[in-house]
Amino acid sequence: MDERELQALVERVSLQVFHKPFRHRAMFNERLKTTGGRYILSTHNIELNRKYYECYGEEELVQIIKHELCHYHLHLEGKGYRHRDRDFRELLKEVKAPRFCKPIVLPKKKKEHYYECTSCRYMYVRRKAMNISRYVCGICRGKLKKIKREC
Repeated sequence: MDERELQALVERVSLQVFHKPFRHRAMFNERLKTTGGRYILSTHNIELNRKYYECYGEEELVQIIKHELCHYHLHLEGKGYRHRDRDFRELLKEVKAPRFCKPIVLPKKKKEHYYECTSCRYMYVRRKAMNISRYVCGICRGKLKKIKREC
C-alpha cells in the first residue's frame, strides 16, 4: 500500500464511519515503533505504522485509522479528544474502534560475541561480552582475542 492508497482509505473510512470528510494528510511513518498510529495536533495529520499493515493486514489498519479519526474529529469540534476524556471513549464505543492496538511481535535480534584462542584456534560464542584480559582458553590456557563474525 502506498501513500495515495492510504490517503484514499482514510478519507473513505472517515466518510463511511463518521459521515465527515478528512481534509488533511495521512501517511506512513517508518519511525513509529510502539504504537499503531498517531494524530498530530498541530498539523491535524495522521501518521500510521506500516508494520501493522504488513503483520495484520488492512482490517487492523482500518481499526487504527478509526481510532486516530476519533482524535481528529473530536479535536476539530473542540470536544475532549484525549484518551481519558468521556467524549473520546463514547465515540470509540459508537464506531467500534479499539482503545489500544494489538501488540506487534518483532523477532528479537540476538547479540552474540565471538572469541578465538590464539593458540588452539578454539572458538567461543557468548551472549555477554567478556573481558579478554581476565580470561584464558579453557582448553590450552592460551590468550583470547575478540573476532568479528558476519552472520
